[in-house]
Amino acid sequence: MASSHGDFSAPPEVTTFHGLLFDMDGTIIDSTPAIVKHWTTIGKELGVDPAVILATSHGRRSIDVLKAYDPSRATPEYVSKIEGQIPTLYGSDAVELPGSRTLLAGLEAAGAPWAIVTSGSRPLVAGWLELMKLTFPRNLVTAEDVPNGKPDPACYRLGYSKLYPEVMDEHRILVLEDAPAGVRAGKAAGFKVVAVATSHSVEEVLEAGADWVVKDLASVKLVGYEAEKQEVSIEITNAWVA
Repeated sequence: MASSHGDFSAPPEVTTFHGLLFDMDGTIIDSTPAIVKHWTTIGKELGVDPAVILATSHGRRSIDVLKAYDPSRATPEYVSKIEGQIPTLYGSDAVELPGSRTLLAGLEAAGAPWAIVTSGSRPLVAGWLELMKLTFPRNLVTAEDVPNGKPDPACYRLGYSKLYPEVMDEHRILVLEDAPAGVRAGKAAGFKVVAVATSHSVEEVLEAGADWVVKDLASVKLVGYEAEKQEVSIEITNAWVA
């Protein structure tokens, strides 16, 4: 989602990181139509206007959303059950976003450190990755793994610790996000953030603290990985320029 006060025209910039942490929905895939159908069904069951739920649900854990409407359903067991059904029920309503397949496959083939850090449950993430035949990460952080969801930085700090169990402050990590809550979580964890303008406006993700804004992951390319130094070189092209 662009703005009238700039454009995606920044020259290529190569930056080195020690690992990458990816959000899932809105960054790697777009399952918005499926999620709309999902929350429409849940909203009707709860007697709540689905539009009200959808206005604040993106980028947040379902368990946190449900706490506001029916705390009795705000349990890991219930969330895992209903989210695990989404890829099966609405699989045709999701698409991979440009650049995601190439970037994930390239990182895995190179042996570079990367992980998915998502507000979705493990059954939801596994379902989408399997359905779309996308690279499954060796390191994964889901909604069940942290006490509080984004914008709390705990999820990204946990993702970092999975890449580097002996956490060292000098490690430079790149977070790839689409939602302001996720951008804030990445920045609060102390990391650099590339925001993709797929679900929110450029202004919203910049206000949240994004270091770069691009249209999608087609603008984030793997240049190379030096295993001895554990350094991943990433080229960012056509970032937003105000």
